[in-house]
Amino acid sequence: MASNHEIGIQEKPRLDKWVVLSIQHLFAMFGATILVPFLVDLSPSVALLSSGLGTIAYLLITRGQVPAYLGSSFAFIAPIISAMAIGGPEGAMVGSFFAGIVYGIVALVIKTIGVKWIMNILPPIVVGPVIMVIGLGLAGVAVDMAMNDQGTGEYNGTFLFVALVSLGITVLASIFFKGFFSLVPILFGIVGGYITSLIVGIVDFTPVKEADFISAPEVIVPFVTYTPSLSWTILFIMVPIAVVTISEHIGDQMVLSKVVGRNFIKKPGLHRSLLGDGVATIIASLIGGPPNTTYGENIGVLAITRVFSVFVIAGAAVIAIFLSFIGTFAAFIESIPTAVMGGVSILLFGVIASSGLRMLIDNKINIGEKRNLIISSIILVVGIGGAVIQVNEHIEIPGMALAAIIGIILHQVLPNKEVSYGKKSMFETDE
Repeated sequence: MASNHEIGIQEKPRLDKWVVLSIQHLFAMFGATILVPFLVDLSPSVALLSSGLGTIAYLLITRGQVPAYLGSSFAFIAPIISAMAIGGPEGAMVGSFFAGIVYGIVALVIKTIGVKWIMNILPPIVVGPVIMVIGLGLAGVAVDMAMNDQGTGEYNGTFLFVALVSLGITVLASIFFKGFFSLVPILFGIVGGYITSLIVGIVDFTPVKEADFISAPEVIVPFVTYTPSLSWTILFIMVPIAVVTISEHIGDQMVLSKVVGRNFIKKPGLHRSLLGDGVATIIASLIGGPPNTTYGENIGVLAITRVFSVFVIAGAAVIAIFLSFIGTFAAFIESIPTAVMGGVSILLFGVIASSGLRMLIDNKINIGEKRNLIISSIILVVGIGGAVIQVNEHIEIPGMALAAIIGIILHQVLPNKEVSYGKKSMFETDE
């Protein structure tokens, strides 16, 4: 649904139009936001709740000046899976909390000394390959979900068929659909895959029939449902990922600034938007949801509709919170077969990896330079190969974190630094 005229950031649309525009934002983020908890075994309804609450917190912290919707972060999928294996959902939430704290610290430093220092620590030659590691590290998860029965772990041809149909629909929607529909290929893939699953008979409807219509999300709250404990290994797994998501956040702010025609890096300031992102992740960690981040799909909606109203974004957040309390809806989401999500994930995780590659291309990084070749090669092999450093029996630095740390160190110590920044600044602003 495209708007006939631009609706400003502080403008409040007429109620009927307001609701429709808010639902449109909800659709844009929906497929991706429920996919993350599905993949990491957290509650989709809690993810919706934390997405809504996080977005409202973000709008308040940015003083209603940045029209951005926040949903579940893909960068944290692999770290959450690893953290859950060590300390269960509770351990993952503690790690997520500290990742949010890192946002706050970086926001404080940016407010004090500006943004240039980030570029020094995180050139494209480090961030690009680390993003590729995040996507490619999940390749096995997507393929396993697509072709194996999760109950028995055995190959299942029916599951693979459903996964390929889901993937095919997602690809077709991405390429051939226009306007708003081109922004929600994941949603089309999940719906098409679900219908296919119904036809081949792999959907269990029993939980949907038995669910209460109104049902509070199953939140996990520190000191209420569990006593938090600190694991250094989980911190090493999750906190370094904040480094990558912070650079992604800055990229999103720049795209958003171009779309809306305002410099959000200057006003309300990058420190405010980063703090908003961090607080949204902290809120999610306190109720058992995956970390939050600004959503490219929703920026796409702004670009197409020219509706920049923060009231519309807030409306989408309120509807997401409302939906999280509909028990039948939550049970319906959980009835989606893993093969459907696996098929969609094959494309999605590949897109994450490709976006790392795109960062290198966009910044015109010359991989022919030995320095760049060495840094990117080591990051990729250490990260995807799953190298770990066992500090002691309680502390382990895992592959993804190790890859990021080694990349940052190599960039600082190897000569000829300027070739790693490429031909244009990754964090270019109009300042």
